Amino acid sequence: MTDLPKTMRAMVLMGHGDLDMYEFHKDWPTPECGPDDVIIRVGACGLNNTDVNTRSGWYSKAVDEATTGSAFEEVNEDDPTWGGRPLTFPRIQGADPVGRVVAVGANGDASIMGKRVLINGWQRDWSDPDNMDKTGYFGSERDGGYAEYTSADYRDVAVVDSDLSDAELATFQCSYATAEGMLNRAHVGGSDTVLITGASGGVGGALIQLAKLRGARVIAMASEAKHADVASLNPDMILPRAPYDLRAALGDKKITVVADIVGGDYWPQLIDILERGGRYTCSGAIAGPMVELDLRTFYLRDLTFTGSTILPQSVFLDVVSYINKGQLKPVLAATYPLEELRDAQAAFIAKTHTGNIVVIP
Repeated sequence: MTDLPKTMRAMVLMGHGDLDMYEFHKDWPTPECGPDDVIIRVGACGLNNTDVNTRSGWYSKAVDEATTGSAFEEVNEDDPTWGGRPLTFPRIQGADPVGRVVAVGANGDASIMGKRVLINGWQRDWSDPDNMDKTGYFGSERDGGYAEYTSADYRDVAVVDSDLSDAELATFQCSYATAEGMLNRAHVGGSDTVLITGASGGVGGALIQLAKLRGARVIAMASEAKHADVASLNPDMILPRAPYDLRAALGDKKITVVADIVGGDYWPQLIDILERGGRYTCSGAIAGPMVELDLRTFYLRDLTFTGSTILPQSVFLDVVSYINKGQLKPVLAATYPLEELRDAQAAFIAKTHTGNIVVIP
């Protein structure tokens, strides 16, 4: 075990609200290593919508607006997080750290000392690991990676063997596990044509790559200013973010799966273009959670809808295996020092970037 400093630099969330709820500390207590823990020296940590939504309280049922990253006038105290439960403050967020193991608890595997690892975002109760109600999220129910050091259960880490930089590796876990989980729930295979909304974002870009890895045909929707960036991921077709007439824009293309992270007012058109027996899978609603559905479209067309949040352990391990095999391309938009997390998150919210933004402790 490496001798660890007693304190560390950390960006700490003090409550729900605007970006000013983050406080940068130079002397925050370094996490202690319990018997089932590993301590990781963080090399980089990616930014994700879940951190923004938790900080702002957007998950609360009192909010029906699009994701903005700003504080909302009314947020219920009992359901402001992804799990519909209160959050304990102060909290270090950051779901996507990568770093090297510097301490291993008594019950862990000492062979991973010094190895570079990714951390599974979904934190299990290992006495009941398949119980979704006992599952938390890294950086929400447990302190995350917006710090120099973080701790994780040794069963929630996986060694990554890659030539990619820490910043590049920090673009993967949350976005790619989310995307892989969506595709799993929708049973996407080589005979499918998948329509992907928000294709220039972290999850959208992951959906393109992972659907192509399964042999599916991919149609990506993104702002036209980002089409050149999206094209580098090799979708079969790129459409504007919200064509006036989506069916006409698709021509004779038959859509068997819609993978959606956007929602909002455009949502009915996404459902209307699904083929009979088609599948809709969702893990986000950045344009707004309230949508209008004609139930006749749903049942007369034999559609299947799947939500995707808590994922089986195998999804994270699959993503790590794809990274180790060199099958995934990181899309790193920008890096910021940890102390500039507020600026990094403001840039993330503005969404003028393509891919992922990462902070470096």
